[in-house]
Amino acid sequence: MALDADVIVIGAGLAGLVATAELAEAGRKVILLDQEPAASLGGQAHWSFGGLFLVDSPEQRRMRIKDSRELAWQDWLGTAGFDRPEDRWPRAWAEAYVDFAAGEKRAWLHRQGVRFFPVVGWAERGGLLASGPGNSVPRFHITWGTGPGLVEPFARRVRAAVARGLVEPRFRHRVTGLAATGGTLDTVRGELLEPSRVRRGEASSRAVTGEFELRAQAVLVASGGIGGNHELVRAAWPERLGRPPEKLLSGVPAHVDGLMQQAAGAAGGHLINGDRMWHYTEGIENWDPVWARHGIRILPGPSSLWLDARGRRLPVPLFPGFDTLGTLEHIMRSGYEHTWFVLTQKIIEKEFALSGSEQNPDLTGRRIGQVLGRALPGAPGPVEAFKKHGADFVVADRLADLVAGMNTRTGEALIEEAGLRREIEARDREMANPFAKDLQVTAIHGARRYLGDRLVRTAAPHRLLDPKAGPLIAVRLNILTRKSLGGLETDLSGRVLRADGSVLDGLYAAGEVAGFGGGGVHGYRSLEGTFLGGCLFSGRTAGRAAAAATA
Repeated sequence: MALDADVIVIGAGLAGLVATAELAEAGRKVILLDQEPAASLGGQAHWSFGGLFLVDSPEQRRMRIKDSRELAWQDWLGTAGFDRPEDRWPRAWAEAYVDFAAGEKRAWLHRQGVRFFPVVGWAERGGLLASGPGNSVPRFHITWGTGPGLVEPFARRVRAAVARGLVEPRFRHRVTGLAATGGTLDTVRGELLEPSRVRRGEASSRAVTGEFELRAQAVLVASGGIGGNHELVRAAWPERLGRPPEKLLSGVPAHVDGLMQQAAGAAGGHLINGDRMWHYTEGIENWDPVWARHGIRILPGPSSLWLDARGRRLPVPLFPGFDTLGTLEHIMRSGYEHTWFVLTQKIIEKEFALSGSEQNPDLTGRRIGQVLGRALPGAPGPVEAFKKHGADFVVADRLADLVAGMNTRTGEALIEEAGLRREIEARDREMANPFAKDLQVTAIHGARRYLGDRLVRTAAPHRLLDPKAGPLIAVRLNILTRKSLGGLETDLSGRVLRADGSVLDGLYAAGEVAGFGGGGVHGYRSLEGTFLGGCLFSGRTAGRAAAAATA
């Protein structure tokens, strides 16, 4: 039987684009399939903030951050918590990725035109021991142009390969099955979906107009995770994180449905670590949604008071920006699914950033003047828009009115003004000195010692009940789906493995469908900035390996 291409790549997100670009550069003919219209080229990465994990970068050194490969690897191991026999390949991928992040990653991206915002962010600060989870130093490098700026170099390479006749994109092709000939996976079957003109991220029609079957020497799956499929999220939800939430916001479009992961599993690919997942606790309902249940994550600085549904402070070290999954576990065992930030106008102006390329038009549009304006008084426009229109925001001059608004939002009188006032006043008394026993206040002072936080991410310490810092603001926070941390088990070439550890000849996987490498490169937790980086690294690795195998 004749072959239709050298390699078929399934999924036109970041990992798929990187793999396709590498295959075409090696002279391979590629068919690139995606179930969505061409408008969604780049997948989830387009919507991202563009954060990348780099180690000992020029940006870090200019900010007087001392980082090293050894410190990064210590942080990765403390965060991942690898403890299963099937963590063999994920751990090997993790070490290879840290080497990449500390080595050629930045130079490789720089050669393709990728540039970075000069202030390095400090995500997932941990807050426990040195050997525990979290980043010891700031490592979150924001791509100049955010997600679209990171996607563009690889989309450009793919478009150039299309012009040379090496790549054939086929959108509205939904893969439903994979098959092998003579023990080598070489056949892709699926359905043709009717044409769609929906905007990027909007739900597209699933009306079937026909079927297709294609053959190639190799197939590379880069179809993403399960975050848009809440049924699969709840089915995979681990007991260690408490009960699955009844209400979930979607941090990804509906087409992130996990169906291709299941198809690869049915073809013999070994799926591991499905109970490991990464969802955010600071989700707010998008007042101007693109997809159903569209949520946006707040990227918080360290100063907001984090309260449970009854108005009690979350325990140490569950401060804003410190320990995502630790906070998620605490919330889901509290009996309620929402929490609250209580803060001031002074804090929201300095500390609130919103995840997503569309929520950061200055960085996404590379508008230097607007970016510099972040250091001036006033919150960014998108943040102010949420404060004005968002269903989760309450604004008041007096604490009594704030509490009344919070209880109105939930429909239950869960928060008592007297109890919340005691919490706030106790915290406010700690602000009179540059030292304190309140570890969140200590963390605020510590953050201010880092130049990047002092410039753009941490407000000057002040009392929450100081009228000069007002008005008071409360933000209801919801659980927001985002990433699958498990997936198809792969070796260090991106080859998919069977349950017995043997190679499933002809099948490769990259990106979230492969747990960003090996079937779970992050272990139980992420250090942030590592999802896009995992797509880059695994897509490059699998693309190069598939090119070598089809020479």
